[in-house]
Amino acid sequence: MASSDPRPLCALTIAGSDSGGGAGIQADLKTFAAHRVHGLSALAALTAQHTRGVTAVHVPPTAFLRAQIDACFDDFRIGAVKLGMLATAEVIHAVADALDAHRPPRVVLDPVMVATSGAKLLADDALEALRVRLLPLADIVTPNVPEAELLLGRGIHDQAGAEAATGELLQAGARAVLLKGGHLPGDGEMVDCFRDAERIARFRHPRLPVNGHGTGCTLASAIAANLCLGHDLPDACAAAADYVHGALRQACRPGRSEVAVLDHFWLRAG
Repeated sequence: MASSDPRPLCALTIAGSDSGGGAGIQADLKTFAAHRVHGLSALAALTAQHTRGVTAVHVPPTAFLRAQIDACFDDFRIGAVKLGMLATAEVIHAVADALDAHRPPRVVLDPVMVATSGAKLLADDALEALRVRLLPLADIVTPNVPEAELLLGRGIHDQAGAEAATGELLQAGARAVLLKGGHLPGDGEMVDCFRDAERIARFRHPRLPVNGHGTGCTLASAIAANLCLGHDLPDACAAAADYVHGALRQACRPGRSEVAVLDHFWLRAG
C-alpha cells in the first residue's frame, strides 16, 4: 500500500568520513545525490586521508553517534540505511541498538573490514559483533572477497568458491549477499554474484585498468538509493553495479597518487 506521507524517501548513511572526498560519507552523499535521493548522514568515524592513505582516525563518542541517528529518524522518512566503516565493537553495538529501535525498511551493510593494502581494519571483538548484531539486521551484505573470507574464516580463490561463499553467508544469517568479484584473479570479466533465498544472479562487467577508490562505498550507497526509488533488491543491485562501472570508467586522479576517484555524476554529464 502506498504511504500517505508526502515526504520523499531519504537514504541514511552511517559510516566514516573521507577528508579526500573519494570514499565514505562523502562518496555516499554524492551517490545519493546522483540518484536524486535526499541523503542523510551519521558520522561513525572521522578520518584524515587522501589518495595515498589514512593518516589519522577519530571515533566520536557513541552517544553522539546515537544522537545523529535519532535526529535523522525523528524528522525524515527514511527508506534505506547504508552501513559503512564502523571501527569498534562499541560502535557496532550502538548502531545495532539504534536500528533495533527505529526499524528502517531496508538496511544495506558494506562490511568495511579490510584496507586496500590488505590490512585487517577490525579487531576480533568488532568482527564478532558485526557477525552477531549487524548481519541479521541487514537486508543485504556487500563484501568484497577479503571481507567474505574474514566473515567465513576461509579462503576464496575462484568464481566457484565465491558463489559457494554466498550460500555460506546466507547460512550464517545474511538475508541476501552481493559478493564483489574484483579481487578474484583474471583479466576478463569481473563478476559480482547476488544471492538470496530464492535466486542467484551474476552481474558481469569488463575489468578496467583503474585503481579505484571508494567503489565499495559507492556500490552499497547506490543499492540503498535504488531501494528508495522503488526497485526490488536484485534490480537495485544490478543498477548499482552498472552505475559503479560507469563511474569507474569516468574516474579521475585528483591527488598525487595513481589512485582514481569515481565520477559519481557521470550519468548526468552533459
